[in-house]
Amino acid sequence: MSKIQMTTPLVEMDGDEMTRILWQMIKEELLFPYIDLKTEYYDLGLKKRNETNDQITVDSANATKKYGVAVKCATITPNAARMEEYDLKEMWKSPNGTIRAILDGTVFRAPIVVNNIKPNVRTWEKPITIARHAYGDVYKSVEIDVPSAGTAKLVFTGDDGKVIEETIHEFDGPGVLQGQHNLDKSIESFARSCFNYALDTKQDLWFATKDTISKKYDHTFKDIFEEIFNAEFKSKFDEAGIVYFYTLIDDAVARVMKSKGGYIWACKNYDGDVMSDMISSAFGSLAMMTSVLCSPDGNYEYEAAHGTVQRHYYKHLNGEETSTNSVATIFAWSGALRKRGELDGISELVDFANKLEKACIDTIEAGKMTKDLALITDEKNPTVLNSRDFIIAIRETLEGLL
Repeated sequence: MSKIQMTTPLVEMDGDEMTRILWQMIKEELLFPYIDLKTEYYDLGLKKRNETNDQITVDSANATKKYGVAVKCATITPNAARMEEYDLKEMWKSPNGTIRAILDGTVFRAPIVVNNIKPNVRTWEKPITIARHAYGDVYKSVEIDVPSAGTAKLVFTGDDGKVIEETIHEFDGPGVLQGQHNLDKSIESFARSCFNYALDTKQDLWFATKDTISKKYDHTFKDIFEEIFNAEFKSKFDEAGIVYFYTLIDDAVARVMKSKGGYIWACKNYDGDVMSDMISSAFGSLAMMTSVLCSPDGNYEYEAAHGTVQRHYYKHLNGEETSTNSVATIFAWSGALRKRGELDGISELVDFANKLEKACIDTIEAGKMTKDLALITDEKNPTVLNSRDFIIAIRETLEGLL
């Protein structure tokens, strides 16, 4: 068959460690044979970010604004150990946090469900979608190592000269400080994205923070959601037969564990990071989760929701065989290709993306899978494949579908 032609490039954001290895395998085995792939490439590997003082991350986000659709590999967010390992100039911030801050919007994450892997939570019958706010909070925080006794204050100076000042703490010795912020306009975009997504998918929407403790920060989220819902969406929800409700984050966790699933759970930035990992793990694997950032001005960034699989990468460097699950990374590519096809009116590209995802699911349901899935499957005698052979098995299934 002739290769599918693209008219507009995807923004391609390469990453780190084992997922970077899988990234190349996926392109070689599952994309290049079928698509005349057009991308604008950005290397977001930690070395390149360090070389460019992280400017390449900013450039990739701005390119996404230009072209509308991006696909991103998993990347390292450095800690002290990574500072030494990579001889970094500084402890660069999370590239995901930087990109999300520039694009704004909401990250929607949902488990990839296969019939031969049952959720660990026995009541769950349908996928649970996490809607994660994509701006601010801890990902844009400012931190201080407090060296000695002293007074910490939170100060806001308005452009009109008005000063608001609160004492945070009277330190009697060393400690740490962290300042977070968010924006009403970003929270408003988050709320509207969640309400619209709920209407599009005909799912109930839950939203949870801790406003009883955070009486201004979290309460602002609660109030904005409620105001927008009552003003713009209540009648639409009633007509669609779906509901919106707010509850505390700890109550939400308890409700989720006893629910049947099949709804959207909206969370603040960090809460969404944690809860999406919990949902994906309980449904099967961190590598079985879709993730897409939808910005209010119509831009999309697809990524794998997991990390760079560091342990497997070191095994790979030592020449050892790995069995690394590539499904979430494949679904990042398929999601981006589908959206590119939809925006550009290329039905063949949309159809290819759908069949690529079906090939992944069919391969696993046929009993061919990576080690992480073999440990939790209901399949009696699964075939455990290494990283490359699993991708090749998906290609063989894909050939049959095409």
